[in-house]
Amino acid sequence: MRKALTLAVVFSALFLLSCSAKKVKRIDVEETIDLSGRWNDTDSRLVAEAMINDCLNHPWLSEFLTSKGRKPVVIVGNIRNKTTEHIATGTFVKDLERAFINSGKVAVVADAAQRLGLRSEREEQEEWASPETRKRMRNELGADYMLVGSIESIIDREGNKKVVFYQTALELIDIETNQKVWIGEKKIKKYIKRSTLGF
Repeated sequence: MRKALTLAVVFSALFLLSCSAKKVKRIDVEETIDLSGRWNDTDSRLVAEAMINDCLNHPWLSEFLTSKGRKPVVIVGNIRNKTTEHIATGTFVKDLERAFINSGKVAVVADAAQRLGLRSEREEQEEWASPETRKRMRNELGADYMLVGSIESIIDREGNKKVVFYQTALELIDIETNQKVWIGEKKIKKYIKRSTLGF
């Protein structure tokens, strides 16, 4: 009797494990899938591309090219998450940098943390690299503009329905004069309906 009971428990456990087996399927990274309705990779990429495209189609760029005769140099600064959810702003910053670089219209320089690593590497090269491959100190490309901004959200909820509104605001600022040369915003609104009341 005890043996039969043990076998029944083992088979039940195996049955439950097989029923809850996880299935994983690889999908194209460009495919849009909204599971929770929260800010996701698609939002990050689309907002970055749209905002940089808008930024590069305003007078500041042609004015800079005319006066300086070269591409402007941009650094992407702090993008603040002012929503109530976790947003990987580092991913959004990379999407912004990629959109700038891929445009071919501006140069992008390393952020503060990356610069520290690069400076340390140049110091090491002073001591250990051959003279013909050593990179010079104090020869960094200075940024002309800094891009800063924030992501905010408003949530409207009633029962099992929810609308989430995201607003991303970015500003491009002349580092020498503090002049704001471009301000842009992109809005996203998502309607989410669940079959249960839990959000």
